[in-house]
Amino acid sequence: MALQCGIVGLPNVGKSTLFNALTSAKALAANYPFATKDPNVGVITVPDPRLNKLEELVNPQRVVPTTIEIVDIAGLIKGASQGEGLGNQFLANIREVDAIIHVVRCFVDDNVVHVDGSVDPVRDKEIIDTELILKDLDTVEKRLEKLKKQAKSADKEALRNVETAQKIKAHLESGAPARSAQLEEDEIALYKDMLLLTAKPILYVCNVDEDSVHEGNELTEAFKSAVADENAEVIYISAGIEADIAELETMEERLEFLQDMGLEEPGVNRLIRAAYSLLNLITYFTAGEKEVRAWTIRRGFKAPQAAGVIHSDFEKGFIRAETIRYNDFVSLGSEQAVKEAGKMSVEGKEYVVQDGDVMHFRFNV
Repeated sequence: MALQCGIVGLPNVGKSTLFNALTSAKALAANYPFATKDPNVGVITVPDPRLNKLEELVNPQRVVPTTIEIVDIAGLIKGASQGEGLGNQFLANIREVDAIIHVVRCFVDDNVVHVDGSVDPVRDKEIIDTELILKDLDTVEKRLEKLKKQAKSADKEALRNVETAQKIKAHLESGAPARSAQLEEDEIALYKDMLLLTAKPILYVCNVDEDSVHEGNELTEAFKSAVADENAEVIYISAGIEADIAELETMEERLEFLQDMGLEEPGVNRLIRAAYSLLNLITYFTAGEKEVRAWTIRRGFKAPQAAGVIHSDFEKGFIRAETIRYNDFVSLGSEQAVKEAGKMSVEGKEYVVQDGDVMHFRFNV
């Protein structure tokens, strides 16, 4: 599934440095605004120790992890919704992604200029929020004009759509993002159809200095307080540390560096997993002698939909799914042992796939 997370933020907050560490794509990371004009796109592997364990048990010819796409979107500035700083282009890039990773600067360094002259992550977030909300208001107002024309016929659905659009407009005018609007079930369709920027799920990344990567600092505390009512995840990462790790060539060097820093794993691993969760994704596995592979699906997919991710014919001709719980596979050590223990289940079309399921599909086309 080609799903994308877009990295956004003001210029010089560490977006491109973080992107480079995530993807090793070497996007331009420079100490001046608009170093990134066109979005850089990188495909990154989702770290999953379960895949490593299955590889150990099955010993396949190859292993294929699951991936997501990360888009490095150029830094927004105040007035972007009105076209300032190539704002319209940048906002269009945001519209195309499925979720947003909002990077805020939570470190002080006189050698790295701030576009507004001082470090204040709460203010920076508000600038980005304002520009996205203003763009969404423009979208809603244009749609509302069309809906009002349709409602002149007194069609009940058209009238209801006008009410919904006015409700969303009022919510945005209050300064709140669309994602926090309380909508009725019959209002959701119009809401989704408008493709609002602030409707996208969001993850906040506080870019901190080396000393703050464990516990944060005064800037991160102020920021967490500011977003407390958003029910959004906030993680701390030092883009500088991640850049240093990415430059090391061997796994041994990276592990030694992490130990020296008192870290269990690179911060980008946490970020990737958080982004994966933000997109409401889960992983199921296929495991055989030729290949052990992780597959990405939306949480809530039923067995035929999950099969369709492998090939559309699997979904069309779906018969059943032979399913093993990951923990059963690991504890018993092999597919054969799972079968002998009676732990393999045969699931039909209504089965909702669980994260970590090891599956084999039977189909007939």
